[in-house]
Amino acid sequence: MTVSSAIRALVEYAVREGLIDALDKVWAVNRLLEVMSLDSIDGDESVENASLEDILKVLLDDACSRGVCEDSIVYRDLFDTRLMGAITPRPSEVIREFNALYSESPEKATEYYYHVSRKSDYIREYRIKNDVKWITPTEYGDIDITINLSKPEKDPKAIAAALKMKQSSYPLCMLCPENEGYAGRVNHPARQNHRVIPLDLDGEAWCLQYSPYVYYNEHCIVFDSIHQPMKISEKGFRRLFAIVKKFPHYFVGSNADLPIVGGSVLTHDHFQGGNYTFAMAKAPVETPVEFKNYPGVSGGIVKWPMSVLRLIGDDTDEICTLAGEILAKWRGYTDEDAFIFAETDGVPHNTITPIARFRDGMFELDLVLRNNITTEEFPDGVYHPHPQHHHIKKENIGLIEVMGLAVLPSRLKTEMAILRDAMVSGADISADERISKHTEWAQEIMASNNVTAENCEKILQDEIGKVFADILGQCGVYDRNEQGKRQFLKFVDYVNN
Repeated sequence: MTVSSAIRALVEYAVREGLIDALDKVWAVNRLLEVMSLDSIDGDESVENASLEDILKVLLDDACSRGVCEDSIVYRDLFDTRLMGAITPRPSEVIREFNALYSESPEKATEYYYHVSRKSDYIREYRIKNDVKWITPTEYGDIDITINLSKPEKDPKAIAAALKMKQSSYPLCMLCPENEGYAGRVNHPARQNHRVIPLDLDGEAWCLQYSPYVYYNEHCIVFDSIHQPMKISEKGFRRLFAIVKKFPHYFVGSNADLPIVGGSVLTHDHFQGGNYTFAMAKAPVETPVEFKNYPGVSGGIVKWPMSVLRLIGDDTDEICTLAGEILAKWRGYTDEDAFIFAETDGVPHNTITPIARFRDGMFELDLVLRNNITTEEFPDGVYHPHPQHHHIKKENIGLIEVMGLAVLPSRLKTEMAILRDAMVSGADISADERISKHTEWAQEIMASNNVTAENCEKILQDEIGKVFADILGQCGVYDRNEQGKRQFLKFVDYVNN
């Protein structure tokens, strides 16, 4: 494929995927020539149905060979986003089409917007398809496991350049509306192909976008148009249901608002949602409870490794008022026997991870009780992955993982391949620094399984899934036993009284 044919192929791709109209072809060719620093296009050769990845590779290789773009992954990402920005519809066009389709149905609107987000390469589908995914059956249902490979690692050139750059506060963070159309820099991704949908949440200006690193179907982010910190509150619960009412086919939830148990971005208030049913949503109410003064709300303790109260009703005002009371009581709750402390030395520890949905004609709100206390034994957090499992995962357990989808570090793909070969061949695992941290775990697996070349990978996947389920249990503030249930019900009584 020549550069000229690649430009034509990219324009044909944009027409085929509905990013531009056929009437825009000449304009689009000239826009791409401008980005490529070329004066003309040669011949009339066309390449039918070429993949976007192949087209962009031809254009990037040419731009790098002529010095238009530096040949490193970060600079290539900045440049190909600029190319795609030239053929992505203007924000006003996307918003008009979204609103027109929304008047027909919310599903049609989000289907269109998700298509634009994927085909404009804002969501890099050709990278996401490389993510490793599987399902592990557990007593709590089918747990989703993914090893994320779609986030590119920074290269030395970009790291060196970033160190020399003047610090910028524009955009203030990755979730600010000012990212839409931003050209990016070596320490901030380009967003020329990024489009945002404005939302009115009970008179407040919020925005809808999709995550560029799709962990599940239609993984969306709803964020405040103003850069302000996350805060779990009754008002936040009402926002969740305002979103669910706008998009009843989506669940929506929030990371907790404290370090360790919170998400990676606590500086900008936001929610995450999407068109996906997680294992936690499928988990039943195990222990029904009643809440005094809230006869319209049913629910109880969910059969899940973490500590979850589910509230169910048809009146979201009543649900949110009760949830606000539970939150207020939990923030100040201490039970030394259960090792739950509301605060130590003036530092607060209790908060909630909430998830809302509409199902079978009723509204549901799951309240996951969280606590971020640390000790000398567990300096990373008592209710956090314990050191015994850090060889698999030691990062925070946020909203997505709370619901039953493990997002594991990319290093595990290589480590598991090396470990598999060592287990099958009988090599000394402890002698290989790349996998020595897995030694004890691997020995336990081999002691209880007849490991062969044919079954080793499946066994390792299942064992990773079991580790993740155990991690979720470690993050639950109440143990999954009779004593833990009594302690959990003690808190419910505290709410009622």
